[in-house]
Amino acid sequence: MSDRITLRGLRFQGRHGVPADECPAPQPIEVDMPVSLDLSRPGRTDELADTVNYSSLFELARGIVEERSFKLLEALATAIAEAMLAAHPVEDVEVRVRKPKAPLPGAFESVEVRIRRRRDG
Repeated sequence: MSDRITLRGLRFQGRHGVPADECPAPQPIEVDMPVSLDLSRPGRTDELADTVNYSSLFELARGIVEERSFKLLEALATAIAEAMLAAHPVEDVEVRVRKPKAPLPGAFESVEVRIRRRRDG
């Protein structure tokens, strides 16, 4: 499917990481979420009820990033993707999670995990 809605550069504060000293204080977590679904109907009707509300996608991601804690970015991205598929009529979701302040011993922009999940059937 080529139709997509993309939320890019969502910024949250979360407690995710392996070292014990990485989780006591929230740190920045960035999320991108392209979701695939058929947009032909909302393109014709111009009705919000015929598509996925961006605010709902944002709030779902924020709740997972800010209210839960994961050791691995892989687990965080998977939780977001599975929740998107369960809560919304999307066919496919790609989740990119970035940690710009990961505990690395040198200069870097961010660490990123990217996963893609599809609806079964």
